[in-house]
Amino acid sequence: MSEILYSLAGKRVWIAGHKGMVGSAIVRRLRSEGCEILTTDRKDVDLRSQAQVEAWMTSLRPQAVFLAAAKVGGILANDQFPADFLYDNLMMEANIIHGAYKAGVEKLLFLGSSCIYPKFANQPIVEEALLTGMLEPTNEWYAIAKIAGIKLCQAYRRQHGADFISAMPTNLYGPGDNFDLNSSHVVPALIRKAHEAKMSAEPTITVWGTGNPRREFLHVDDCADACVHLMKVYSDDSHINVGSGDDVTILELTKLICDVVGFPGEFVHDLSKPDGTPRKLMSAAKLRSFNWKPSISLHEGIADAYRAFLGGEYAMRAYG
Repeated sequence: MSEILYSLAGKRVWIAGHKGMVGSAIVRRLRSEGCEILTTDRKDVDLRSQAQVEAWMTSLRPQAVFLAAAKVGGILANDQFPADFLYDNLMMEANIIHGAYKAGVEKLLFLGSSCIYPKFANQPIVEEALLTGMLEPTNEWYAIAKIAGIKLCQAYRRQHGADFISAMPTNLYGPGDNFDLNSSHVVPALIRKAHEAKMSAEPTITVWGTGNPRREFLHVDDCADACVHLMKVYSDDSHINVGSGDDVTILELTKLICDVVGFPGEFVHDLSKPDGTPRKLMSAAKLRSFNWKPSISLHEGIADAYRAFLGGEYAMRAYG
């Protein structure tokens, strides 16, 4: 067991972005930590407003912060709304990190993304690969904002001694995911495509690109568990990768999802759509050195995500 450096028991803990997939998973995980969970609603506090964020933090005085708030989306959304992805994410993270310093927050964990790494980084990607090459162009706006968040945490640690750390999750999926085909990531998009094809007895579903790129996936509840673990046992300058340590091709993922959903048809490749980065597998060595590993297999996790899709608000709106 790693040494507990920071106990969450009895602390006021703010989960910024608690309605998102990652934030809601962290809320679920924290219920067993004996802490007071603080949340904010966007109608009450606009996280892009420095004045509103600082006023809320001064009033509620959180002692620990999980910064999971972000504007997120897939390749299509990143390509269509680059200004939104850059501006919104920069403002939210800057306001919360600076507000945390001013309010005397004891510990903060910033959630980034694996897209911070160069497109052609050596595999598996170690934390030291940051800023060693060009980013993937299809999501560089989001990536640049997340890199800025890492650097903000490092800067406040170096200049002010703030105990701010960063975690970089791999591709996440699970309950609370976005199933809108115009803005979703690959797992929820494929779950919805396979389900709709099954329901309408379609003979095929369309896979973007060649299906050859390899991707790593982690269930969001495993990510939340890793983040809580790091909050308790980690305190240092470097960000830490949070991943499963294994990857699959997009075609293998599609076959697995179709098996879980029960779609028996064939696959058609839309080669007009981009593949994105050819491979993205992050090194899990640093996280493993702090005695953490995932507990949810990809098959088990996709089955859980499909159940969430069938029972979720989106499914109820879409299918009555």
